[in-house]
Amino acid sequence: MSTTEPLLVLIAGPYRSGTGDDLALLAANVDVMNRAALEVFRRGHIPLTGEALALPLAELAGSTQTGDAAFQSVFHPYARLLVARCDAVLRVGGASAGADEMVEIARARGAAVFSAVEELPDTGESSG
Repeated sequence: MSTTEPLLVLIAGPYRSGTGDDLALLAANVDVMNRAALEVFRRGHIPLTGEALALPLAELAGSTQTGDAAFQSVFHPYARLLVARCDAVLRVGGASAGADEMVEIARARGAAVFSAVEELPDTGESSG
């Protein structure tokens, strides 16, 4: 018997902040969010990262480097649309204006905001 229905959870953390757009540091930030997403999944919820969805679209839009016009036309606008459909946000990592914006949008629409995976409600259906 499930305690709560699975939540659609946006993992919000720094992507570009503090990286100088260094590819290794960008990848490390994505790794932090992906690891958090795995833990959210293991607790029985549905995790999403904006990076996993927006970065391929930015590339298709013609982006050739992080922060160029095509990147800007997709990355944050996509995240804003995504957070508007999520049940919750899990805020991870360090300073990030973009991640903080996702938290603000979530709170403004009454969605749950968590700062640790352990705060997520129990679904009674954790995954492996």
